[in-house]
Amino acid sequence: MLLALYTKQPWKTLYLTFQVLAIVLVFLPTFAVQYLFVRPNPTWSWSHAMRVALARRLNSVIIILGKAPSGPDYRAIEPGSGVEGVWMDEVPHLMNAELRIWSSAANVTSIRIPGYWYAKTGVNLKPPTPIAAGQKVFLFLHGGGFIRMSAHPRSLISIMPRSLVELTDDAPHALAVEYRLSSAYPFTEEHPFPAALLDALAGYNFLVNTMGYNPSDIIIAGDSAGGNLAIALTRYLVENIDDTQVSLPGPPGHLLVCSPVTDMSSSHVVPGSSALTNDKDIVSDFYTDPHHPPYRILAYVGPFGVGIASCNRYISPASLSPLVQSRFTGFPRTFIIAGGMEVFLDQICSLRDRMVRDIGETQVTYYEAANAEHDYLAFSWHPDRPATLRAIKEWLVSA
Repeated sequence: MLLALYTKQPWKTLYLTFQVLAIVLVFLPTFAVQYLFVRPNPTWSWSHAMRVALARRLNSVIIILGKAPSGPDYRAIEPGSGVEGVWMDEVPHLMNAELRIWSSAANVTSIRIPGYWYAKTGVNLKPPTPIAAGQKVFLFLHGGGFIRMSAHPRSLISIMPRSLVELTDDAPHALAVEYRLSSAYPFTEEHPFPAALLDALAGYNFLVNTMGYNPSDIIIAGDSAGGNLAIALTRYLVENIDDTQVSLPGPPGHLLVCSPVTDMSSSHVVPGSSALTNDKDIVSDFYTDPHHPPYRILAYVGPFGVGIASCNRYISPASLSPLVQSRFTGFPRTFIIAGGMEVFLDQICSLRDRMVRDIGETQVTYYEAANAEHDYLAFSWHPDRPATLRAIKEWLVSA
């Protein structure tokens, strides 16, 4: 397994050196000329095609190495430009029996974690208390395949909460949760499901019971893997609203997911599916080897094994497996974003269809940028980004 080899020295340094030289001397010059004449998508500009190609290459390098270089994580609050860090208490008292069983099996517990406040330009970084009636707030859960990225502003994904808070005056703050990232062999095996869900729950509880936000004014938002967590957190709050064993905050008023990963099983990997035909997406490695699940999935499912992805509604809410009894009754109004060229398109459409079935078409807004890649909203240069942000703004204002 390449992953086990390239995580050790001197092979790691040799591999990185080779990749840098290959990218600079071969890869970029070759595609720079090729894309003058033929591009993966005829609607893309030359610079668009080059950015996607470079992102695909860098993503494949990181996947081979297994983990990105270390950065800000759940262990500390690090200073950052334009944010204010905050600690959020653990929530073992909000775990129902099912969540306790999963946590015990995975050997994870609810812990105190950090988060970062983002604010609209000209507004105080941290919301003043008491919270004004009707004041909305984003709870943001970042993407990164469960194994990388961060809530910290140094992370590339911070463009998401920074953009969201600028959309309307009545949602001027976002709390980004620094949830625990998963890892597996050949690294330390730690923080599998449901660790990130417990951390997301701690963030939600902080907004309601520490800051004083009304649950109906909370917009749970997430991209990619963070979109998966956003759906899972919403599900937990909705399904257990009447649980007498735990005193949970009420469900959120809104759910916003961008390119959410909704099926970690292989149920959508069939001939002609987007998983196989959208092979020019930025996520280039996900379905390349049907016999070896991607590292990010192995890390997230941990001791449960990949089989849990075919039977767990929190991990694969859009799985086509009959073992996943995934319902969305009680979910709030939802905005779903997808790129027409992303490998996850079919599973995102399955999510949309199931939500429409259970909560009605008027409660589900689906926005698809036909020529866009996975998680395109995270790229400041992307041509479809402005129109998508306008659509989100209209959805927020129409609430």
